Amino acid sequence: MRISQRMTRRRALTICAGAGAATALGLQAGQAKMPELEWRGRALGGQARMVIRHRDEAAARKLTEYCVGEIERLERIFSLYRGDSEILHLNREGRLDGPSRDMRLVLGEARHYGNSSGGSFDVTVQPLWKLYSEHFAARPDAGTGPAPGEVERARRLVDYRGIDLDNGRVRLANPGMAITLNGIAQGYITDRVASILRDSGMDDVLVDLGEIRALDGGAWRIAVADPGHPGRVVTEIPLKGFAVATSAGAGSRFDPSGSFHHLLDPATGRCAQRCLSATAMAPTAMAADALATALAVSPVGQTENLLRAFGGKRAILVLPNLDILDIGA
Repeated sequence: MRISQRMTRRRALTICAGAGAATALGLQAGQAKMPELEWRGRALGGQARMVIRHRDEAAARKLTEYCVGEIERLERIFSLYRGDSEILHLNREGRLDGPSRDMRLVLGEARHYGNSSGGSFDVTVQPLWKLYSEHFAARPDAGTGPAPGEVERARRLVDYRGIDLDNGRVRLANPGMAITLNGIAQGYITDRVASILRDSGMDDVLVDLGEIRALDGGAWRIAVADPGHPGRVVTEIPLKGFAVATSAGAGSRFDPSGSFHHLLDPATGRCAQRCLSATAMAPTAMAADALATALAVSPVGQTENLLRAFGGKRAILVLPNLDILDIGA
């Protein structure tokens, strides 16, 4: 795999336009061009963007400010980089009394997606991530990963079914278990913002908070980056009323070569090598987010089954030999 620059998860999908701004695929006959409000900022540590087209610019601006506040509130729940977040408290203590409604909803959906994927999507892979991260932090030039025994010990802590959501609290079944919601929380926050805007009468909207969702009042085009050739595009996806997400090992590498990365197979404890990137299109950003992760760590032959299980519309896989598998186009 030859990648001359680090491709973050958020670079894997690009909103197409002549000069980098989001543009519609085209206006229908007689349709007037709407004023466009664009917000750029950060969400869960990465670049974020909202684009709203509506005749009432003042209302759009007020709603944008409200949505930014909602993003900040949800970060206090799901961020692994905030010392006061609910997820860090759960990982430290092994339990969380009085979890927020948002945390309960996301963990419930995580369990559903774990079942739907046959365990390929598992939010309890955090012990494996910690093992690889610490291994390469101490040995930045290492050409090998952690010892097999270490991997197996961490893998035994991975099982989403060990998350207990009963009795109004969250509890992890075994000491040392920990969760990461990086494969689902971005999608949840994206959906939450999209719902706020839609319920307020804004339907020509694109929300990009790591995963991209377009409401059904406008049409957009999204470019899928080629992980084998930085700067190139695999394909473009017309997006209207759906969401799209990409998982790629190159999005977060542990070693310079990219052989070891954040996409960890719960069944083996090893870094998944079945594809260079997996892009999923689904009705919600949360479903697209989880589906892209499941596709990235599952055998290629399971792609159609996973699409059906997640209610996905399309899957685009870039294989290690740079062949492209496009199902549902």
